[in-house]
Amino acid sequence: MIEANATLNIPKGRPKSGRVWKSEKKCFSTLKYDKAVKISWKEKMKKRVEQKTLKLYEEELKAAKRKEIEEKKQRREEHRKRREENQRKAEIVQVIRNSAKIKRMSKKQLKHIRKQDTNPS
Repeated sequence: MIEANATLNIPKGRPKSGRVWKSEKKCFSTLKYDKAVKISWKEKMKKRVEQKTLKLYEEELKAAKRKEIEEKKQRREEHRKRREENQRKAEIVQVIRNSAKIKRMSKKQLKHIRKQDTNPS
């Protein structure tokens, strides 16, 4: 007869509950750990320097990208301001001094009315 030793790996059957995805609980004391591979001091320092240079290079790339985005944003803003300014220069403005005219206007005409400063200073 074969005795049931802890060293034998006997496959478990299907659980009675039918929950096959649930695994058996293991204690941390039963888990086996491998010892970490020791690295020499020189290699460790070399790796650290490599990581620092890589991080600096990454920061430079990020800064360049940020600067490029900022410049694009600034160009867009300048373009928008210039376009609005040119549009204002090209407008044909008619001043309404008689407020009774506004009451007689249709809805379509009222959409185009805008309050604006009459002194261009």
